[in-house]
Amino acid sequence: MSHHPLDDAPPSQLPERPLSSTFPANAQTLDLAAERARASATPPPAKRPRTGAATDRLFGMLAKGAALLTLVMLIGILLSLIVGAWPAITKYGLGFLTSSTWDPVQDEYGGLVMIYGTLATSFIALVIAVPVSFGIALFLTEMSPAWLKRPLGTAIELLAAVPSIVYGMWGLLVFGPILSAYVQQPLQKLFDGVPYLGALVSGPPVGIGILSAGIILAIMIIPFIAAVMRDVFEVTPPLLKESAYGLGSTTWEVVSKVVLPYTKAGVVGGIMLGLGRALGETMAVTFVIGNANQLKSLSVFEAANSITSALANEFAEAGAGLHQAALMYLGLVLFFITFVVLALSKLLLQRMKKSEGTKS
Repeated sequence: MSHHPLDDAPPSQLPERPLSSTFPANAQTLDLAAERARASATPPPAKRPRTGAATDRLFGMLAKGAALLTLVMLIGILLSLIVGAWPAITKYGLGFLTSSTWDPVQDEYGGLVMIYGTLATSFIALVIAVPVSFGIALFLTEMSPAWLKRPLGTAIELLAAVPSIVYGMWGLLVFGPILSAYVQQPLQKLFDGVPYLGALVSGPPVGIGILSAGIILAIMIIPFIAAVMRDVFEVTPPLLKESAYGLGSTTWEVVSKVVLPYTKAGVVGGIMLGLGRALGETMAVTFVIGNANQLKSLSVFEAANSITSALANEFAEAGAGLHQAALMYLGLVLFFITFVVLALSKLLLQRMKKSEGTKS
């Protein structure tokens, strides 16, 4: 073996070798170092102003302003009704609600006939519309074939787009004679001389009255209630319904014990929406209720009047005195009826939520 003279030399006398020859440089490492050098050489970007907080504050102020504007408008409407009705309020007081006299010639007014007509027609409309709407929503969500669900749902929703005056004309010219010939006259013959029932179906057989107005209102509010019920039924998680079906439940048991408890708040909201529409409907009721300001009997076929139809018929011709004030008083009564209905529905929903908490 050959012996090199540098092998016996001390370490201090060994020639220095460059570091690159000892540890070969990696290309990736060199690129990273160069990038860091460039980054340190360039100045940091300028800080952008934060606009998110200002946008949130602006959005919050606009939302709060819209809510306050709605409240101010509601209070303004209430005050204007009170101011307009003040002469009638000071003269009749709460006796206006129990008096059935409405005589513009003698300048004597009472709102019992209109209040009764409004409540009776709305009650009849709900009694008819709620079961029908429930059946429609149940069929569309649980039983309808896929090819029929969309066209049937669209056809029902189109009923809400029909103007109310068209419903009124149809009720007066088409539905009224049919109701008189095939319902009112047979019932009057059947219950002739029967106490209470005979009086309930009495009246001239013309097909115009409280029942006719209630049925027309029911047809008008069915699309609203059915659409809301269908939407809330579809919100029910499929897993809950599939679990109930898997346990052997029938369709009615799934709907009554799973779907309705899960969506009862939405169902009540849909019913209240329909009731609000029925209470405030004007033209359709004006055509078919008869516009009679006398309460002769409690027959469902008797001609009557409602608050909205009285306002539509008389407000344009009412003088600036007590007649106009009495009509404003009727509007104030309708305002409070609607408010009471909505308040009771809100309390009902709160009690439902409390009962759910106690059951859990």
